[in-house]
Amino acid sequence: MNQSFNLLFYVRKAKTNSKGEAPIYLRMTIDGIVSEISTKRNINPSLWNSVGQKVNGNSEAVKSLNFYLKTFEQRIYDTYHELMKDKGHITCELLKNKLLGKEVRRRMLILIFQDHNDKMEKLVGKEYAKGTLGRYQTCMSHTKEFLKWKFKVSDIDIKKIDYAFLNDFEFYLRTEKSCNNNSAVKYLKNFGKIIRICLANGWLDKDPYLNYQSKFNEVTRVFLNEDELENLSTKDFKNERLSLVRDIFLFSCYTGLAYIDTQKLTHQNINLGLDGNKWIFTKRQKTKTTSNIPLLPQAESILEKYKDNKTCLNSGKLLPVLSNQKMNAYLKEIADLCGIEKELTYHIARHTFATTVTLSNGVSIESVSKMLGHKSIKTTQHYAKILDSKVSQDMGNLKLILQQKQETKKKEIKKLGT
Repeated sequence: MNQSFNLLFYVRKAKTNSKGEAPIYLRMTIDGIVSEISTKRNINPSLWNSVGQKVNGNSEAVKSLNFYLKTFEQRIYDTYHELMKDKGHITCELLKNKLLGKEVRRRMLILIFQDHNDKMEKLVGKEYAKGTLGRYQTCMSHTKEFLKWKFKVSDIDIKKIDYAFLNDFEFYLRTEKSCNNNSAVKYLKNFGKIIRICLANGWLDKDPYLNYQSKFNEVTRVFLNEDELENLSTKDFKNERLSLVRDIFLFSCYTGLAYIDTQKLTHQNINLGLDGNKWIFTKRQKTKTTSNIPLLPQAESILEKYKDNKTCLNSGKLLPVLSNQKMNAYLKEIADLCGIEKELTYHIARHTFATTVTLSNGVSIESVSKMLGHKSIKTTQHYAKILDSKVSQDMGNLKLILQQKQETKKKEIKKLGT
């Protein structure tokens, strides 16, 4: 690593004492950052040779002082090169502390990571979802295993985390842990939060992510088409539990609510909107963004169906939602019974609302984005990309418009010719 490094002796005249002597200081400059250290020696300012960086004179005292300054300078150069071998990136503070014999506190990666996860755990249900904590715990576990695999250590000084560390970590995730591209990128993104904590606290001088680049591969989002949605809606299940899971899944298909947001719905979330009709007013747990959704008849009829359900009456919730794990397990069985050849999970309901229920039926992407509670319309645009049927419909309308214009033009020409 190339760093600029300069040393300069100077006399601090402002601190001249009663004997007419001033202290000699050494100014160290590394990458434009300046720090000073006292040589513990004083001289008459008039004797100082700033060009030659020495004291003028031939006396034994002067020769001894100049030799001391040269030795002092050489000691700093030796310390700098010693640190370069060990640390790689040197700062004035690091060099000065080494010279003064001060022990620099080492900040260890796993300890910082664990502290972050401990704090996040106490905020689960308030600021974070349990799943978010789980992802950071898994990321820390992978980080520990990587340190043993690459460095044969259980922890590492954060100052040793650089661009090469990130590339090696990504390589480890892709090979040793068999992570696909998006999983590897996600773990590196989670890891980046720990690095940002270190940067914010001044524990790191340089961001190792500065030149690091990684991209998510675009994933084709699975959703139910109109036929599959109709098949699911009309299927007569003999099993009461399957009917319950189907109804709650359909509720999200017609509201766009994620599992956790559906589970938390109470009567307080249902109010009249500006149009005088019933709306759902809520905030997404994942992003804390407002999500206001007009209640479609299909969703309202499901709420009506379960208004006297014992579980709902006891809990105050609008729907008797099972655990996410159980919901997804039953949805796989429901897909088989309905002949749906897609791996049905609860989150597909949200995708279905965005595509089949809204965008395919002419609802503007801006309205869909607002109802889904997306922070950026770019997130919603992913759904618009997969709607070939909507493209076909729009182009069909365009063909009709162009044909009409052409026919009108022909009539005008014919009229002028008569």
